[in-house]
Amino acid sequence: MRRAFAPSARQEEGTFQEPGSGTARDESRETLRTEFAFELPRGYVDESGTVHRSGVMRLATARDELIPLRDDRVRENSAYLSVVLISRVITRLGTIDDVHPGVVEDLFASDLAFLQDFYRRINAEGHTRAAVTCPSCHENFAVDLSGGGRLGES
Repeated sequence: MRRAFAPSARQEEGTFQEPGSGTARDESRETLRTEFAFELPRGYVDESGTVHRSGVMRLATARDELIPLRDDRVRENSAYLSVVLISRVITRLGTIDDVHPGVVEDLFASDLAFLQDFYRRINAEGHTRAAVTCPSCHENFAVDLSGGGRLGES
């Protein structure tokens, strides 16, 4: 919920004062990141043969997780839940703005697995970082899965 505050006479340039708080805070508020870019390992191939790899996934709402439970395809096969759920939260895949369950059904298995993990990371863990270990030097570090970089590339 966003609160709006009327400016007060005590307000200084670049700060705002919450009514009744008596303390000035910096105007730059922490914002919630709700959309995350990704790049599929293989890519979705549409009917014309175009490969779509980059996309955007938004955070899921409670409704996104509840509505698929009423879907007959999910009732018949619980494994279909992830297909419906993923299709609800992907806002763009390449030039495709209408990502529906049929699109997700046609993804390669590795891309669906990637999206399921990506969904879990942004919705449960709140970030897109993954801990990895270098196979050569055994150094531990984190990579950002949303950056679009391919594993093994620097």
